[in-house]
Amino acid sequence: MDLKYSPTARPTDEERAAVDDLLGPPESGWDGGDARDGDTLRWARGGRAARDRRDLLLPGLHALNDRVGWLSPGALDYLCRRLTVPPAEAYGVATFYSLFSVTPRPATVLHVCTDLACAAKGSAEVCAGLERELGPAGTPADGAVWQPSPCLGLCERAPAALAVRAGTPTPTTAVVAPATPGTAAAAARAPQYAAPEPYAAEAVPQAGSPGLVLLRRIGTVDPASLDDYRAHGGYAALRRAFALGPAGVIREVTEAGLVGRGGAAFPTGRKWDATARQPDHPHYLICNADESEPGTFKDRVLIEGDPYALVEAMTIAGYATGAHHGYLYLRGEYPRAMARIQYAIDQARARGLLGDDVLGQGYAFDIEIRRGAGAYICGEETAIFNSIEGQRGEPRSKPPFPVEKGLFGKPTAVNNVETLVNVVPILERGAAAYAATGTEGSTGTKLFCVSGAVARPGIYELPFGVTLGGLLEAAGGCTGTPRAVLLGGAAGGFVRPDELDIPLTFEGTRAAGTTLGSGVVMVLDESVDLPRILLRIAEFFRDESCGQCVPCRVGTVRQEEALLRIRDRTGAAAADDIALLREVGRAMRDASICGLGQTAWNAVESAIDRLGVYQ
Repeated sequence: MDLKYSPTARPTDEERAAVDDLLGPPESGWDGGDARDGDTLRWARGGRAARDRRDLLLPGLHALNDRVGWLSPGALDYLCRRLTVPPAEAYGVATFYSLFSVTPRPATVLHVCTDLACAAKGSAEVCAGLERELGPAGTPADGAVWQPSPCLGLCERAPAALAVRAGTPTPTTAVVAPATPGTAAAAARAPQYAAPEPYAAEAVPQAGSPGLVLLRRIGTVDPASLDDYRAHGGYAALRRAFALGPAGVIREVTEAGLVGRGGAAFPTGRKWDATARQPDHPHYLICNADESEPGTFKDRVLIEGDPYALVEAMTIAGYATGAHHGYLYLRGEYPRAMARIQYAIDQARARGLLGDDVLGQGYAFDIEIRRGAGAYICGEETAIFNSIEGQRGEPRSKPPFPVEKGLFGKPTAVNNVETLVNVVPILERGAAAYAATGTEGSTGTKLFCVSGAVARPGIYELPFGVTLGGLLEAAGGCTGTPRAVLLGGAAGGFVRPDELDIPLTFEGTRAAGTTLGSGVVMVLDESVDLPRILLRIAEFFRDESCGQCVPCRVGTVRQEEALLRIRDRTGAAAADDIALLREVGRAMRDASICGLGQTAWNAVESAIDRLGVYQ
């Protein structure tokens, strides 16, 4: 790849059309048109005009990948000319994401999940079968190529695979879960003929049960119908928000005790208040729907099953924080969620619920979807800013904090899907009624992503304070002899089967020396090779580290190397490597820029100290 503008790299007609469909036709030869003469020099973009278009780089890469399946030098060169982006920088962005390829590959790519939940359910057998059916990973066969993938967010139906065939006007996708070598290979060869994906309600064993709050509409309301949503109470919360005013909304959210559901548990009302008070404008709102934590799939189910609730919640949050533009940053591996939420946004805009005058109240707000491209680190709130702005998705140092200088250097509030959707029942029922559920330190209900060796995997909504044993009982119990339970995903920690009395609250899990995280509850039985699971966690963090800080970039590699050596050693040699693991883990925890490096040692540490692995 020539990392400068090339006079010889030419896009194909299809690649040029993909970019022009997104950006419009080029205005002159200076941004990719055919003619370049003295009269067109005035049209060359630079300075602020070029910087104002840099945020279209990620959508442009998606447009090319969706149409052709990979990013050729000519296509990348043309996109760079259109956006006035140096090719070296665009190449750095394109190679940052796992869903893009800068080397030729077939139009159809089959992603096979090999992460924790799928590994425990037989993804290795699926991969072995695909080697027989289609050849080794990365080798084209039958017009397709397959490759191992991090978590696809389909943990309740593990093992899972996702086939994507590039084409016009949109890619053809097929979700295969649970997958077998035969069904996965068939989806790779002909994704258009794959069986339909199950409804979101099938991931909610409690669907239709009384007492649900966040999941009450899933399985009951047509997710495509705005009228059905409104008939079941939709947009009553937004109307109350307008009656309360921005300060009143923030007061309700604060008094309800709502804290972030992504794992950090920061008070939502305080974040909103800090954003709203900033004198610098404009303000921005970001919904973080890039749930990439292995074992997490709740946001996908919410978006697929109740998309209008998220649109309404984002509108309320934008009103409270003084934002007029919201970005929904959605995982690139969620094609159905993408289609559902885009349709909901379009319908809301057509009915006056988004746009220049929301509900006739004189408030302007709109939502733009930005699709991620396979980078776990982009779930970090400042990495999202860089990704949206067209940079590599690397976290930023704090301070300044997002509420002061976030997206495009402006005050920004970032919340995940579950946090935002909680705002709707708070305004519907009132802060006091909402806070009456749960505990004093963790109010309301929580969504738990239960997977692994349980009878009924899926999303469960229970009040904060339920014990781990109570949750597993609701899920039908363990299907085998339990070995361990992973709380919080790869960045979380293991607990023993005799610790099921741990209360599932932020303060309760903290007191027990573990974490609630984003709500992952993965049950592993005696059939699971636990050292192999730990190796997979180490591989995951090694692959997903953005690499900008030394403690994480080097530490994640050293952690994996030590675990590989321990696998083959015993006695004093293994003890030396365990000591090294502890030293590396402390360095990552203390000195890494962001939460990825700071938590990369958690699960391994808990397995050694709590479960006695390697003893």
